[in-house]
Amino acid sequence: MELNQFTANWHYPTAIRVGIGRIKELPATCQELGMVSPLLITDPGLADLAIVQAALANCQQAGLRCGIFSQIKGNPTGENVTDGVSAYWRGEHDGVIAFGGGSALDAAKAVALMVGQDRPLWDFEDVGDNWLNVRTEGMAPVVAVPTTSGTGSEVGRASVITDSEHHIKRIIFHPNMLPVIVILDPELSTGLPARLTAATGMDALSHALEAYCANGYHPMAEGIALEAIRLIKDYLPRAVENGQDLEARMQMMAASTMGSTAFQRGLGGMHALAHPIGALYDSHHGLLNAILMPYVLKANRSVIEAKLTRLSRYLELEDTDFDSFIDWVLTLRKQLDIPHSLGEIGIDTERVTEIGIMASKDPSAGSNPIKLDAQQYADIYLSAIHGDLYV
Repeated sequence: MELNQFTANWHYPTAIRVGIGRIKELPATCQELGMVSPLLITDPGLADLAIVQAALANCQQAGLRCGIFSQIKGNPTGENVTDGVSAYWRGEHDGVIAFGGGSALDAAKAVALMVGQDRPLWDFEDVGDNWLNVRTEGMAPVVAVPTTSGTGSEVGRASVITDSEHHIKRIIFHPNMLPVIVILDPELSTGLPARLTAATGMDALSHALEAYCANGYHPMAEGIALEAIRLIKDYLPRAVENGQDLEARMQMMAASTMGSTAFQRGLGGMHALAHPIGALYDSHHGLLNAILMPYVLKANRSVIEAKLTRLSRYLELEDTDFDSFIDWVLTLRKQLDIPHSLGEIGIDTERVTEIGIMASKDPSAGSNPIKLDAQQYADIYLSAIHGDLYV
């Protein structure tokens, strides 16, 4: 296997530079966008690691005055964004390097948006025509460098930010939040622990699977989702088993980017539930999607059964019906050491009614294959807490 076969430049849905070692191009990429003093935004767990320090050093050696901001929670908050904006102006920066997993990328894109606004962050929540309120001329350019294969936020036009006051995740959206250039370098993900590789990989699967099952008309997105699921089936177990497997890491980075590209078509009940659970319990988003997956698929069975049968044939599963697909999901989760129930990660029944209501109002619920009400979401949530998939 020739690893250089994975070196390419893509231009969909934005400029993407793919390949092993391409992080070395970060300084030139910033300069190409006119940056002299970029702010590298990452999470606290990465800030002191070699991959970030090397990127900073390379930028500085190229003559860039590069700063760093890393005060970001696992579920980034509005306060994190405000602090990032302050760091941007304090350091007199002129662009953003979004470096890390989904939390860092989402926070960085929100900071790049907010440095040019005179209205509060929540005025740009993805509701109605709020995005028209954005002063686009003030937005900072973004270079995105993912280090995980999960959210695909590097090719997203939105950020999921937690409103700490109201304990709810809000989606901040504007088309220009899409990073101008993305660097996909699988070497940056080799240090990710197996547990996080599994959870983020299942997040990528949830994006592709919900996009594939969504009821919107978007054949291009459906095709991208289909192939992303195949890549995850073939390469996620390999990436978890051997974090140094560069082919598996590269294919998972591609699959993650594809999943995010595909969910232009819509998401669904997994995300509608994961957003409020994550906001209230501060739990890992990808792990929540991984646990919720079979329960939501079962709730949508009457509408998606034919689709999952077709998907099973594409994946070359031994049996190609709905139940066989669910069995594949359960087997994959077990192989990756993903818990079967929310109860196993400390999620309780205390807020069942509240989460059912919040899920039914979440923007992701709008593209679920079946319109589910608050009680139905509460029932799915209860089943996932107890692990009752077949009741």
